Amino acid sequence: MPFFGELFVSEVLKKPVLDSKGEELGRIKDIELIKGELLPKVNALIIQKGKNLYKLPWIQLSIFNKKVIAAKSGMEAIGSYLMEGEDLLASRDILDRQIVDANGVKVVRVNDLKLEGYRDEAIVVAVDVGMRGILRRIGFERGGEDLLKLAGVKLGYNLISWNYIQPLQSKLETLALKVPRKMISELHPADIAELLNNVSHDESAALIESLGVETAAETMMELDPSLQTALLKDMDTEKASDIVEEMPPDVAADVLGRLSAEEAMEILNRMDKEEAEDIQELLEHEKDTAGGLMTTEFIAYPPGLAVSEALGKFRKDAQDMEAVYYVYCVEGEELVGVASLRDLILAPPDALVSSIMETNLKTVLPEDDEMKVAETISKYNLVAMPVVDDQGNMLGVVTIDDIIDRLLPRRKRRRS
Repeated sequence: MPFFGELFVSEVLKKPVLDSKGEELGRIKDIELIKGELLPKVNALIIQKGKNLYKLPWIQLSIFNKKVIAAKSGMEAIGSYLMEGEDLLASRDILDRQIVDANGVKVVRVNDLKLEGYRDEAIVVAVDVGMRGILRRIGFERGGEDLLKLAGVKLGYNLISWNYIQPLQSKLETLALKVPRKMISELHPADIAELLNNVSHDESAALIESLGVETAAETMMELDPSLQTALLKDMDTEKASDIVEEMPPDVAADVLGRLSAEEAMEILNRMDKEEAEDIQELLEHEKDTAGGLMTTEFIAYPPGLAVSEALGKFRKDAQDMEAVYYVYCVEGEELVGVASLRDLILAPPDALVSSIMETNLKTVLPEDDEMKVAETISKYNLVAMPVVDDQGNMLGVVTIDDIIDRLLPRRKRRRS
């Protein structure tokens, strides 16, 4: 079947399709796409005659180009068509849809689709996401180009190879793209979050569901709180609990704290018992207090431990922790000292931790407000502040990151 050159889908929509005698069969309403050897390919033309729709298979075409579209036979060779089907249609399902440009790490809108001939087939090679595609759709590409020339502006092409895009909507997965969702999952979680913040809820839900648990958790932590909550509410409870379990306890508490008590408990009940208890303990504190800001993830050893032994334990204990700045020294649960990692590393291996720990402790109570915590951290140039109860027992730590996250708006943090 001869295919002449290249063209865009918008250039053939509403074009007449002729039969073998040169009579009009109807006009192109849409183009059906299916999985190809490398890229999606045209499987059939959906043509409209009056109020009726018909499906003309690609193999029944004799000519397909911008000027002439002709079939090998007449109306007797084509069947009627219903738009309610599950077929993937270029205009209905792809044009104007949002997709991820996985190469450029951004969300773009499909203004047009570029087709090229490959053997005897027509394949989708690129999407047009630029102004030229919009002008072409409304039949003003040439006029717009001439108008911009008068203003000294050249109307360029903004095409993205289909190899570098990833549809967000699950229906488009039937294309089995050469670039799978794995390409998106390998992006930095902050980049994935940026994409999710710029698409519809359905699209963001579909993408977060496709990610691995660890990547999904890291991505959720970067999302706006309102979107975090919406996604968790709609998510399968088992998947939601797995994701929340991957978060640091303080972050998990913040996320669950925005759900109803029933929704939060449903997720907590499916989590590891010890981790769920840590999160529940944090949920009991007000958000704008040290208790609400703290994490229960910290490293604490007896002061009588040798430095070499403490470092050996530290290498194992710190592996799954988000950030560790100090080793806290406790007798039972009471905080008696703190040692920086620098001091531990530089100390003689046979020295006791008690010989290098700082005993002039700066601490806050769980009910102290976030501004007091921030002022204390700033005053003493600390990167983490221990939170203790009235008896001096260690409850958790507030890191400088926790303070920044709370006091500095999310958008400003991302720009800094």
